[in-house]
Amino acid sequence: MRLLHTSDWHVGKTLKGRSRLDEQEQVLREIVAIAREHEPDAVLVAGDLYDSAAPSAQAQHLVVRTLMGLASTGAEVYAIAGNHDNPSMIDAYRPLANAAGITLVGSVRTADRGGLIEFTARGTGERGTLAVLPFLSQRYAVRAVDLITHTAAENTGTYDQQLRAVLKSLTSGFRDDAVNIVMSHLTVLDGKLGGGERAAQTIFEYAVPATIFPVEAHYVALGHLHRRQQLPAPAPVHYSGAPLAVDFGEQDNAPVVCLVEAAPGVPATVTDIPITSGRRLRTVRGTVAELSELADTVGDDWLRVYVKEPARAGLREEVTAVLPNALEVRIDPEFAAPVTPARSRPSTAAATPAQLFHEYLGTRSVEDPRVEELFRRLHDKVAGG
Repeated sequence: MRLLHTSDWHVGKTLKGRSRLDEQEQVLREIVAIAREHEPDAVLVAGDLYDSAAPSAQAQHLVVRTLMGLASTGAEVYAIAGNHDNPSMIDAYRPLANAAGITLVGSVRTADRGGLIEFTARGTGERGTLAVLPFLSQRYAVRAVDLITHTAAENTGTYDQQLRAVLKSLTSGFRDDAVNIVMSHLTVLDGKLGGGERAAQTIFEYAVPATIFPVEAHYVALGHLHRRQQLPAPAPVHYSGAPLAVDFGEQDNAPVVCLVEAAPGVPATVTDIPITSGRRLRTVRGTVAELSELADTVGDDWLRVYVKEPARAGLREEVTAVLPNALEVRIDPEFAAPVTPARSRPSTAAATPAQLFHEYLGTRSVEDPRVEELFRRLHDKVAGG
């Protein structure tokens, strides 16, 4: 049996206010093309289809079109909600998705109500069983009173126990003559963050050990951590990672989808297929002159720039003039002005706004008469209006 595992599309995600919907479309087209080339029996999308619980119409259109494109390859398509998704919205699409040969699971379900799915491989006729566990937040797994009265360690243990109970129930229907698969969206202890995850939902309280997954599972397809990785466990536990870096913390990640070969009684083998679409993220450093020399080497990469010069008025504009793709411009820490306490004075009542602003600039080690002149003109305009 052949499976294609992907996750964390984050369709609709912007970067420093810049829409990346066109890049996301390119990446998802490439994933559909990979599915068409390798003809998997099932495609597993392990959560975070969207970046927001209230995605735009354009984002929804892209996700629906991609899921239909994957289904048109002849594969069974299964997708679950992640922590960024709206589980109720995902479930609302279920009737239409089912008609298109796509199975969506937004909320946690019992095995007999869609939590355990059986299918047959189109190529080999092998049977597959798929246990699906969408993102389950701690506030639903742990009662509110426990969150208030118990320690973090106690609540972590409760969350662990709740997920173990859910997985045990879902996987109790695993078969000896089938390929048994778990798909979930969660944090596993010792997993490495990709760099762009939502911090509030990757903290220790939401993490579970890899031993939570049953040894009977031939493959565990996970979403949530954006770095491609396999975790040591009794069963093969894999994060596919995000196919497109969502911010500069993920610039060094290698985006892939996972092609899985599995058979009853045989350990699964996993091949990473690189994703080449989408613009890469890069961090560069230097003076304005040095950055100007780099301009011909960065291509169409989105850039985070650390300027190795002290702050001054117009510096950002100088940088973006030579590097138009610079989305973030910062002063290199080596050249950042230290924050110094303001000089004490008996009273500020007699000080003019210009004098107060001059003192503030002094606390930031900024000496630029143009900035002070601009402040004076703006203040006069506002005060005179």
